Amino acid sequence: MNTVTPDDLRELVLPSLTHLGLELVDLQWRPGRTSILRLFIDRPGGVTLDDCERVSHTVGAVLDAYDPIASRYELEVSSPGAERPVRSEEEWQAAVGRRINVTLRSGDTETVVEGRLTALDAATITLEARDRNRRRSHTLARADVAAARIVVDI
Repeated sequence: MNTVTPDDLRELVLPSLTHLGLELVDLQWRPGRTSILRLFIDRPGGVTLDDCERVSHTVGAVLDAYDPIASRYELEVSSPGAERPVRSEEEWQAAVGRRINVTLRSGDTETVVEGRLTALDAATITLEARDRNRRRSHTLARADVAAARIVVDI
């Protein structure tokens, strides 16, 4: 393969991750002088350093066997982090009940709302947020969501 795409790479690595009992949260492919392939993995209860090492060895062997990347590259494997982005529908569903930070964009204006995600459907999300000393429910249009991430409860 001369021009490898993220979808090509995802197709190659997913069976290995599934076999290891891990989820591929994100795959980033940065071609360049030294290309970088980043895999963000997760599992219920979190990812350990041993998980990252096993994925690196297993996926590295698969990539060596299929040789989809024509140039030199670095393989990086890590967890998505505690304050991970929320992008896919599965991630939104998994975030129900958790605190999230949502950036809304309407025209040139950006607003940030933080609160507990209490409900969602195809068109809206509902956050329960503190407004001074009381809790208020905010229903937000999903079309206005520019970015969202999990917030760690302290």
